[in-house]
Amino acid sequence: MILLFKIYAFIFGAMIGSFLNVLILRLPTNEKFFIDRSRCPKCGFQLKWFHNIPILSFIGLRGKCANCKTNISFQYPVIELLTATISLFLFGGEISLHGLTSYLFFFTVACCLLVHFVIDVRHQILPDVINVYLGIIFFIHVVFFYHWKHWVLGGLIGFLVPYLITYLFYKIKGVIGLGGGDIKLFGVLGIYLGPLGIIHNMLFSCILGSLLMMPLLLFKVIKRDQAIAFGPFIIIVAVIQIYFPSTFEMMLGALLF
Repeated sequence: MILLFKIYAFIFGAMIGSFLNVLILRLPTNEKFFIDRSRCPKCGFQLKWFHNIPILSFIGLRGKCANCKTNISFQYPVIELLTATISLFLFGGEISLHGLTSYLFFFTVACCLLVHFVIDVRHQILPDVINVYLGIIFFIHVVFFYHWKHWVLGGLIGFLVPYLITYLFYKIKGVIGLGGGDIKLFGVLGIYLGPLGIIHNMLFSCILGSLLMMPLLLFKVIKRDQAIAFGPFIIIVAVIQIYFPSTFEMMLGALLF
């Protein structure tokens, strides 16, 4: 029985992954993602239902549009497979109200962070609609499990600290350090992580960003004045904090001691 539910979790994750692909494609261009049917971005051909079967349709079409034969991006099956795997990983097999609500919460958060990650890497934006939705999900969760000081202070610190630093940096250097989406994401994550957790996220995301950017600058892969998406670093650290807290505690301990 548990095996059957795990299969369901994998299939459900793949189906959600198909929807995430729509969000990743349409949110940066402000296209409607609920009403308009899926279509080929090259020729505009509206896909049939059997063209939208997660993972399997890509294999059946041999990675090409059914109409114009343009190559379909590998992003589609990769996101579907990744989301299905995340769903399977998060489904603990506990068939109860608590187990299912916990699964849905953490799976929804993972989906939001995944969409944010891909869009920020490709377009250097973190859509407000995802930040707002993620904030609502966090708020519904924390009001039941945390004292109000945890999420109020966490949200305020998460938003105000990077906002003030960015403002001062702009006044002094005349350059915008963090984008508005990054600041909002810090604020949203602060609701769940709390004051100490969001400070840790700021610290580790800056360290991670520096460690990855320094070699790229050294070997002139990127230029010093080139804009770089910072959201992925925030998200990577947040994923470790939320889903692998013991690992994060070890990282924190190694840094402090």
